[in-house]
Amino acid sequence: MNKTLKAGRLATFAFFAIVGFDMGMWIVHIPAIEQRVGISHAVLGWLLLLLGAGAFTGMQLIGPLTDRFGARTVVPASAVLCSAALVLPGLATDVWTLGAALAVFGFSSGCLDVSINTHAVQVERGYQRPVMSAFHALFSIGGVAASLVGALTLTRGWSPATTLGAMALLSLGATALAAPALLRQDHARDLAAAVAAPQGVKARRRTPPRIWILAALAFALMLCEGVANDWSALHLKDVLDAPASTAALAYGAYATAMTTGRLLADRVAARLGTVAVLRYGSALAALGMTLAALAPNVPLALAGWTVFGAGLSGCIPQLFSAAGHTDPAAAGANVSRVSGLGYLGMLAGPAVIGPLTEVVPLNLTFFLPVAFCVTASVTARILKTAPVTIAEGGTREADRATAR
Repeated sequence: MNKTLKAGRLATFAFFAIVGFDMGMWIVHIPAIEQRVGISHAVLGWLLLLLGAGAFTGMQLIGPLTDRFGARTVVPASAVLCSAALVLPGLATDVWTLGAALAVFGFSSGCLDVSINTHAVQVERGYQRPVMSAFHALFSIGGVAASLVGALTLTRGWSPATTLGAMALLSLGATALAAPALLRQDHARDLAAAVAAPQGVKARRRTPPRIWILAALAFALMLCEGVANDWSALHLKDVLDAPASTAALAYGAYATAMTTGRLLADRVAARLGTVAVLRYGSALAALGMTLAALAPNVPLALAGWTVFGAGLSGCIPQLFSAAGHTDPAAAGANVSRVSGLGYLGMLAGPAVIGPLTEVVPLNLTFFLPVAFCVTASVTARILKTAPVTIAEGGTREADRATAR
């Protein structure tokens, strides 16, 4: 079983990297595709809503299917669809074909996102200790790899269709190599059966209130991530008058801290508990965002964005993990609720901050995500109720850590 779990963990790493890489390849090619299709920034903004709507739809549909057919079946199918859909934006010739391409790509990436997170919960259940954050770090690393590959191919004059087609084939190859190592459905059921359920408690068909609380926290914290993604560079440029080359360092500092923090967060969670990761991580993120918002110069602002990324890094994986462990029989459906609402939060971040800048300066709008981070810190005990009691013969260290 140890070999099976290790192989399943490596496969999970691979699929997180695949979805991060595929999404990153699209992001890198947005300017080139926008120019090729001949649309304005405003039209592109509306088309991106189709990508978001497709992703949300895919997330909600794939969760129950993953519970029914197993992640070993659904993850590779979603990865194949996502990789095949990656080339579609590069082939678009007008606003209609690009809109359709983004809707399909968003749907497929949403399917892969939820199904692989569900599989990650199963692997974590087998390890009986936190391992979720490191998986999310591979998503970030996949995005970094995409930016490097995209920069190279764009420099050499490759068309978006050529590059995305080649990278789609690469992702399909990685899928074929990693898929056999995914946990079989019977193995996943055995791991779920090892979790002791309270006597006399029957599985509930309705989504428990706890899941909606986790989903609300995911919405709030991923809105904060969306603010960093879209407004960190503009903050340095517009508020602190930094040149464009320097302003770009704001997102770089945030993203580097986010990736590094996710690589370390599992060890922190195993030692101090998932509640502590969410409580103190979101508090640290609030402190970092406050520092960035009030910084009088670029170095302090960069320090603030770095602290913000480090604090926020381990929070979202804990919410996904708690959702998946709440009811092993409905892990996919529960993860889809949390990830779906969280994804809407990430999309809402830029949309909320933009109108607020008409009322107050950009840096002062950052106190909205500060308030969300404080709320997450105060309500972190919601993770304490996660039922991760291990059956006879298993370690209970994860239980004690989670309850702290």
